[in-house]
Amino acid sequence: MPTIHLTTFIAAPSERVFDLSRSIDLHKKTLAHTKEEAVAGTITGLIELNEPVTWKAKHLGKIRFLKSKLTELKKPESFTDEMQQGDFKMMKHQHHFKKVDNGTIMIDIFQFESPYSSIGKLVNKLYLTSYIKKMLEHRNLLIKDYAETDKWKSILNR
Repeated sequence: MPTIHLTTFIAAPSERVFDLSRSIDLHKKTLAHTKEEAVAGTITGLIELNEPVTWKAKHLGKIRFLKSKLTELKKPESFTDEMQQGDFKMMKHQHHFKKVDNGTIMIDIFQFESPYSSIGKLVNKLYLTSYIKKMLEHRNLLIKDYAETDKWKSILNR
């Protein structure tokens, strides 16, 4: 099963980074290039424990739907979202936030399993793992940009 592990330093308080990472509105901005939108469940604001969200986006040339749910939440240290329905056989995304003197270390652990057995494994190796990693890196850079500037105020309304 592929696992993507990313670590991002953000010069902002962990509570801010935590909330920006749970923001449906910021998530839409980070994946605007895929025309990703929340179409059911929690479609705006901050997602909370046991809340679902269904995403609609264009990936790999096809409109896709993915329903996920926040299955674990420990404010402001971590949360986990897991696929409930979608193209993957399994998908789990753990988000961890470690407070440090000059900001936050944000850690993503993204695990997924593709369908179609050996063909799925080959697609993962040749393309899909890299594609997902680039999307997550792009998302993390945008979270960093919002958290380290006044842009976060437009998302969190504080």
